[in-house]
Amino acid sequence: MFWIQVLLLSLIGAGIGWMTNVFAIKLIFRPLNPIKIPILNFSVQGLIPKRKGEIARSIGHTVETELISIEEIIDKLIEEENKSEIIAQIKKKVRTIAEEKMPSLIPGAIKGMILVYVDEIIDSEGENAINDLTEKLVLKATSKVKISEIIEEKINRFELVKLEEIILNIARKELKHIELLGGLIGFIIGFLQGIIILQF
Repeated sequence: MFWIQVLLLSLIGAGIGWMTNVFAIKLIFRPLNPIKIPILNFSVQGLIPKRKGEIARSIGHTVETELISIEEIIDKLIEEENKSEIIAQIKKKVRTIAEEKMPSLIPGAIKGMILVYVDEIIDSEGENAINDLTEKLVLKATSKVKISEIIEEKINRFELVKLEEIILNIARKELKHIELLGGLIGFIIGFLQGIIILQF
């Protein structure tokens, strides 16, 4: 009889622990909108819905300051290997325009010399010009484009139900472990309480 009572208290403790964790996990997302409790003059709302703006702002700030910036994006787009491609395209375009615009009266040999000279100028000054343009582009982009604001806006526009579904799908296994852990802890506490209460 003694052990049956202990087991019963343990199972009750397990049930309470499990239900508490299930309820706590639900409160991360639910309710989506505030629910007022009249008597207590208190409103209940899920953690993420309530703090969605703060979470979005924090994620945006973290991404911009710790993970990626406009400077890094532009630098990645214009890497050393890309610069040579850009210079080659500039040379090709300039050569085409020069050949079209130069008067036909100019002898071919002189045209060739002019084009070679233009190519040499582009080869010697092209990289510096690209670097200068990159710096100007970075300055302009950083003043106008804020990654943190873009991310914040995207998160704030994201439907909470969809966000909940994504997070639950990703962390379903871990959340289930938390629920079961609550049951296990509750069982242990119930077991110890049962022994203490019934024994003494």
